[in-house]
Amino acid sequence: MARFVRGAALGVAALLLGTGCSGGGSSDDGPSPGDGSAASSSSRDTSAPDVPELDWGGCEATDDAPAPGDEWQCATLKAPLNWSQPDGETIDLALIRAKATGDDRIGSLLFNFGGPGGSGVSMLPSYASTASLLRDRYDLVSWDPRGVGASGGIRCRSDKEIQAAESVDVTPDTPAEEQAYFKDAADFGKGCAQGAGKLLGHVSTTDTARDMDLMRQALGDDRMHYFGISYGTELGGVYAHLFPDKVGRMTLDAVVDPAADSVGHAKNQTTGFQRALDDYLKSRGEDPRQGTREIADLLERIDAEPLSTSSGRKLTQTLAVTGIVLPLYSKSSWPTLTSALEAAEQGDGTALLALADGYNERDPSGNYGTTTHSQRVISCLDDKQRPTPAQAKALLPEFEKLSPVFGTFLGWDTAGWCHEWPVAGQHDTPEVSAPGAAPILVVGNTGDPATPYEGARRMADELGKGVGVVLTWKGEGHGAYGSGSRCVDTTVTAYLLKGTVPEDGKVCE
Repeated sequence: MARFVRGAALGVAALLLGTGCSGGGSSDDGPSPGDGSAASSSSRDTSAPDVPELDWGGCEATDDAPAPGDEWQCATLKAPLNWSQPDGETIDLALIRAKATGDDRIGSLLFNFGGPGGSGVSMLPSYASTASLLRDRYDLVSWDPRGVGASGGIRCRSDKEIQAAESVDVTPDTPAEEQAYFKDAADFGKGCAQGAGKLLGHVSTTDTARDMDLMRQALGDDRMHYFGISYGTELGGVYAHLFPDKVGRMTLDAVVDPAADSVGHAKNQTTGFQRALDDYLKSRGEDPRQGTREIADLLERIDAEPLSTSSGRKLTQTLAVTGIVLPLYSKSSWPTLTSALEAAEQGDGTALLALADGYNERDPSGNYGTTTHSQRVISCLDDKQRPTPAQAKALLPEFEKLSPVFGTFLGWDTAGWCHEWPVAGQHDTPEVSAPGAAPILVVGNTGDPATPYEGARRMADELGKGVGVVLTWKGEGHGAYGSGSRCVDTTVTAYLLKGTVPEDGKVCE
């Protein structure tokens, strides 16, 4: 069971230039925003930990990726486990970088690729080709946030337990299925508590934002230059709120709505994935309402009788929904979705199961990744809202109206995700207001399924007047930069390399 990850699909990393744009821009001929020319404050909070030195060396292979090439360096940053006790116990955070190739270096550009729960150490090398122009003036840097990957990555259950849980119906239709669903949810939380130990209460987005500022200092940067994707936009907003005077050139792409609580996020994703499904069906010349109904009918049949696959495993309704979700993250994957749905209609669930396995990070040997484990422990510590099973059930008609395909799944998830969670959540919505910060470029994609476009304008508004600057792309898929729009790519690159702030509201077709 997993809500849809607010992260960057690998397809987002493909750099495909070739579409036009409309809307004006303005070039700042004075000092560039956050170019490091403004001196940082000479005083330091005496309650903060001493800034550790980073000992950069070669990178080793991880569970998620082979060792990158010699151009990559890795290091470990020691950060306080509990930021209220900065001189107490520490946690090791894994970092990776590729140094700038040009002579006119600005500083470090820190990337977070989303989730929460995504490994930056694994992802950055594969994203480097997309960011190749940026590397001319920046060291490209990323890290595994606390509770993720090599930074105390949390595992909540074994591979065997994960596969067994795939039989749990996450859209329960009977009292027995409801009981099994919520028991599984509670068991998952207990597993996370056991796997995380004392770390469980110290993996919030606020904790990670504070880690970022320690990282900035250890990297020797006066300002935080940052590129956040998906959940990384929320993290960037929280950083800007905590350290507005340290914001340099910050780009937020595929923006999480900071004004939405956990139920609001579920509604946003229900709307976003249905919108993407409609666009996919239109691209095939189908009526979206009819096509959606046919897919919903297919899922109902699979719920009653799971489909056979070539591996001998069964395609359940939950796995089928997951298999439909993955290719909606990138328009280039829509043909794969077509062939998978056609095969399922003929009774063969093999292709949809393969897509679901890709989303769930399951390899052919039956080993699973733990991105969704880390995602859950972070989001459940962040989110204070805890809908009850009865409240979730009452929400179902509204969710089903938003989407007959995804609504029931995400409606039940509002209660199941953090059911009987071992620690309390911290807030209803994150605080991202950043008065006085340098202009932050907020990039929204009208066809984004996981973080619907409306979140970009809300993020800009929450950041504050004169801080949030919205760039709109009329495109498809999760994220805009490197996804096929020359207009988006040149605008973002000009902002990060030259400090050119576009006109708020600029639109790329």
